Amino acid sequence: MAENLCLSILVTDRSGSVRFGSGLAAQKSFQDLFLAAVNLSGQIDNLARSLSIGDTDYVVFSHTTEESNAYFIHEASRNQALFDFVSSVDFSQDILTYFVTNPYEAIVVVDARAIVRFISPIHEKFLQLRTGEAIGRHVTEVIPNTRLHEVVVSGKAEIGQLQEMNGVTRVVARIPILHNGRVVGAIGQIMFKEPETLHELSREMNRLRSEVAFYQRELSGMKRRAYGLEQIVGRSEPIRQLKADIIKVAPLDVPILLVGESGTGKELAAHAIHSLSARHDNPMVLVNAAALPAGLVESELFGYEAGAFTGAEKKGRKGKFELADGSSLFFDEIGDMPPEIQVKLLRVLQDGMFERVGGDRQRYSDFRLISASNRDFNAMIHDGKFRLDLFYRISGVTIRMPSLRDRLDDIPELVESFLAHFAARHRATAKTLKPRAYGYLKEQPWPGNVRQLLHEVEKAAIFCEGLEIDIPDFRPSIFADELENSKDIRKPPGSIPDEVDGLENKLIKDAMTKFGGNKKRVAEELGISRSYLYKKLSAM
Repeated sequence: MAENLCLSILVTDRSGSVRFGSGLAAQKSFQDLFLAAVNLSGQIDNLARSLSIGDTDYVVFSHTTEESNAYFIHEASRNQALFDFVSSVDFSQDILTYFVTNPYEAIVVVDARAIVRFISPIHEKFLQLRTGEAIGRHVTEVIPNTRLHEVVVSGKAEIGQLQEMNGVTRVVARIPILHNGRVVGAIGQIMFKEPETLHELSREMNRLRSEVAFYQRELSGMKRRAYGLEQIVGRSEPIRQLKADIIKVAPLDVPILLVGESGTGKELAAHAIHSLSARHDNPMVLVNAAALPAGLVESELFGYEAGAFTGAEKKGRKGKFELADGSSLFFDEIGDMPPEIQVKLLRVLQDGMFERVGGDRQRYSDFRLISASNRDFNAMIHDGKFRLDLFYRISGVTIRMPSLRDRLDDIPELVESFLAHFAARHRATAKTLKPRAYGYLKEQPWPGNVRQLLHEVEKAAIFCEGLEIDIPDFRPSIFADELENSKDIRKPPGSIPDEVDGLENKLIKDAMTKFGGNKKRVAEELGISRSYLYKKLSAM
């Protein structure tokens, strides 16, 4: 093996008499020239040194004992960089020694058969091996999850890989060693740090891996769910009717208008319609008319050609209509669209033809329009704010989204769903509601509908100290009084006993919130006995 690697070995006694020679050093003529060069340069004691013999340069590693001198001689022309290194650095031997004993970056050397030939002391200690115990064994018997045996077969380096060993994650590099184009072995470099730093790095990597796995599961779940009907939570009659309507119209390639108050879940319904349609393989394209900048409405919807205006992308850009070709286009808040854009939208809906901003070529897009709005179209059409012919185009089928006040029986299921998702996002134990808290929620007006309920439930989950959410945890919004007195949600007056009972309940709720659920303080504040307070609370 030494001869194949062009390594010559020469051993002399302390007097300089040759005792052994191999390779080039087996020749008497070379021995005389070499020893003369050594004597001329000075005795080489345990150093790496460069020597010139005739017209040839050599790198020499030596080892001296009390009885002999051993010289390992390598022709420098085969590795000029190594010659330059040892000839320029007086302490090159110390550097090479550091590389094999480095406590921060260990190495493992295997031959072409993946047999371990060397392993750093720090790595032996980490693997709980005795000194030299790994030498001569196959690398897979020594190092968990190693790939060095594959590297000597493939001849391809693997740099910056992560490897688990004894429960610790480390950064490794696996590098094949070639001679005359043939793999003769491989080196594994393993990054070590001080134990505390290493463990901290391992914990951080494990934490990041857990987060990545969590988000991968979430993404996979989102893809599987595809925003189908199961995302519309509830079993009340209005929700059953809504789902039945969606199932009927989704396969039909007709425009659909979703109307209803803000926060009723119009976007969820649009996703469900798209997922049940023949276009579900392509992602649905969303447009929020209320959020479109006034000066960019046309470029966002129709796209633009290169150089159409200052700041335009060099290659131009597709608009929403073009992106929705073969899919569904969800036009949210369509009632807020400017009148001048309504005209252009009408033309696109008639035949699917449009032009990019700055372009002169007609383009075609085959999309299915799903629109949504919380506006009163009758009033807008009467006031000239929305075109009647456009309304007919977008409302091939109109579906009205039920408000939360029309489906109060769905509140428990909605709350459970919100709390489960909240706990999953924050990787915490899911909280529950006390039974009386459900009664409290059903009494609220909910002008913001399901969206408002979601925010209130998540806010209560944050402020709740335990795992059971109670009425005081629902802290009233600063707009609560204004919303409750809103004309469009005010309940019709009932009988006097009902009104008195309702007023008592409101005073008790406000006091419970004010005093953080302290019933003694509440009773004193309202001037009632604690037993009467308990009776009223249990009836809520």
